[in-house]
Amino acid sequence: MFEFKLQAQCPVTGARAGEFITPHGIIRTPVFMPVGTQATVKAMAPFELEEIGAQIILSNTYHLYLRPGADIVAEAGGLHPFMDWHHPILTDSGGFQVFSLATLNKVTDEGVECQSHIDGSRHLMNPEWSMDVQQKLGSDIAMCFDQCLHYPSTKEEAEAALIRTTAWAKRSKAAHSREDQALFGIVQGSVFEDLRRRSAEEITSIDFPGYGIGGLSVGEPHHIMYEMLEALQHVMPSNKPRYLMGVGHPSNLVEGVARGVDMFDCVLPTRNGRTGTVFVSTGKINIKNQIYARDFTPLDPTCDCYVCRHFTKAYLRHLYKAGEILAARLCSWHNLRFLIRLMEEARESILQGTFPAFRKRFIDTFHGEGDNVEDSRL
Repeated sequence: MFEFKLQAQCPVTGARAGEFITPHGIIRTPVFMPVGTQATVKAMAPFELEEIGAQIILSNTYHLYLRPGADIVAEAGGLHPFMDWHHPILTDSGGFQVFSLATLNKVTDEGVECQSHIDGSRHLMNPEWSMDVQQKLGSDIAMCFDQCLHYPSTKEEAEAALIRTTAWAKRSKAAHSREDQALFGIVQGSVFEDLRRRSAEEITSIDFPGYGIGGLSVGEPHHIMYEMLEALQHVMPSNKPRYLMGVGHPSNLVEGVARGVDMFDCVLPTRNGRTGTVFVSTGKINIKNQIYARDFTPLDPTCDCYVCRHFTKAYLRHLYKAGEILAARLCSWHNLRFLIRLMEEARESILQGTFPAFRKRFIDTFHGEGDNVEDSRL
């Protein structure tokens, strides 16, 4: 039911183009996956996501467990009919909320004693809980329950989290029984190369159909993120998809692809869209700035999205200044299409054997480091 086909690989960088077959469709990689935390990608309707070329979206186990409840989603037939999205869906495990909501949680080897950020109620989150909820949600791809750390963390803290993540991966696999749902393991190890390699060896030995790379883009410098990906590049199986979790800045995506990553996700494009920050081919701009008040050109003349075909910077700035909801919708639309198209172009360049030239053009044109913000998925 699940199969990853590697179609081409850049001999210079290791960038890969492939296809991952799922019950709800083929995911062509490399791919950017919009985040729909609450069973919705903020400001976007499902048919709009289809129009911009989204192949797969994410939803969040922790948040949907608290509201509306996994049983309600299951009664609706699972996430696909519940949210009217009939393409692949990935659910994260809830483990990231151990990290992002750490002040409300207590971590032990058994799991996480969690206090709801909604009503203060107490819950035990552990691998068995995560597998039960994700199987009720019915996503195509589920993630093992893991422990993610802040940056910086000590090596002792990182090793303890690694040991716990491996133990939880084994428990996750034992508790997972849904055959039409692929369970991905997650590699941790913080910013320590030896721990990253050790985690990859331990997690891949359990044998999952795909692997997430967690615990990056949590505040570390970008060059360290890239070093960790390079440390993993020849340790992780070449016949399984690799998913860099919570990373969505254009520069990070291109550099991740160059280091063998197949899948990415982040709330960044919609979060930025709600505040008027948009990606363009030369970097990023804030459309609310006065300089755009009489700018009657599109956000990006090279972009093929609906927004750039129909509206000007002046109009979008007017919408923000007037407090119109459409402003956030249109800028989110553009940002999502920008990242999806970037990965489409990267994929095509890998298939054509021109990825190094594509990467160089991007580096020469796109100016600005990644935001490297913590992806709270709230």
